[in-house]
Amino acid sequence: MKKALILLVMLVSSAGVFAQTQWKVDPNHSSLNFDISHTGISIVNGKFLEYTGTLTTDGDALNAASFDFTVKVNSIDTSIEDRDNHLRSADFFEVEKYPNMTFKSTKMLATGKPEHYLLYGKLTIKDVTKDVIFDVYYGGIAKSDKGEKLGLKAKTTINRLDYNINYDPTAAALAKDVSILLHLQFAKQ
Repeated sequence: MKKALILLVMLVSSAGVFAQTQWKVDPNHSSLNFDISHTGISIVNGKFLEYTGTLTTDGDALNAASFDFTVKVNSIDTSIEDRDNHLRSADFFEVEKYPNMTFKSTKMLATGKPEHYLLYGKLTIKDVTKDVIFDVYYGGIAKSDKGEKLGLKAKTTINRLDYNINYDPTAAALAKDVSILLHLQFAKQ
């Protein structure tokens, strides 16, 4: 009887260690930003305003975290309406045909530096899915009477040509590399 009780306590304890915590992105305290070099002399930046995302962790640990994001491409905002409409067109994102871009993580690894991780995953833009790696900085968890929030900063660079976003009639106006910077706050569910 005593052995059975000890085994039961061990099973309950180990189940708690592997309990998954669900988090949902808080768009009121997050931003999805990008920038690209224009004519080699300046930077054009923008953001996406509509997106959903979830994060699943083992408790509060990020080591085995998984991410799932969907971005409404139509929500692109570079502060210039004509440019935004052009970016939505078949020359660039083709939002009528491809309304969403998605990211699904495959693994997350600690780098050895405090609060720094590498987030691996699949980024889909238009009809192309490619492997990407984000450098992630873990900002921590804040607790209040409104619940728990978790903060992250993630950045990467992609080649737009890899995703069939290859419009550039002058072959000199737009750089191929696009820098992506995400400031994310998640609410515990």
